[in-house]
Amino acid sequence: MRRAVCPGSFDPVTNGHLDIIGRASRLFDEVIIGVLINQSKTGLFTIDERIEMLGEATAQYSNVRVASFHGLLVDFCRDQGAAVVVKGLRAVSDFDYELQMAQMNIGLSGVETLFMPTNPLYSFLSSSLVKDVVKWGGDASSYLPDNVLARLVGRLKQN
Repeated sequence: MRRAVCPGSFDPVTNGHLDIIGRASRLFDEVIIGVLINQSKTGLFTIDERIEMLGEATAQYSNVRVASFHGLLVDFCRDQGAAVVVKGLRAVSDFDYELQMAQMNIGLSGVETLFMPTNPLYSFLSSSLVKDVVKWGGDASSYLPDNVLARLVGRLKQN
């Protein structure tokens, strides 16, 4: 079985993330969305909330599942039986950082990295950016799944 991991913090998941996940789902038998638990950062959404939103947003893909992890990505890949990491690249600046990570991952464990260029519609998009847009009352509806937008608006109204 060809299995891949799409890792990230997904705080929150955007349509840019979903574009990469959907494209990966056509290339691999199974795609595992790996939600990173970073204990040194406090996210807007809890890990459980992110997993729930991702599950709802990817329900149309029968070969996609969501799991959380902490520690090294290569250890998560080994535990999941995945030999490939799929990463989206928005710009050249992403490539510089991601190439170093990919080289470290293959050196540590032989896990390959597949870089996918982001759809130009989402090349500027980040979770941080959409949080700022929504925080200041902007319309982020074309950048987030409906379920995520509703939760984001609700969360930011609380803060």
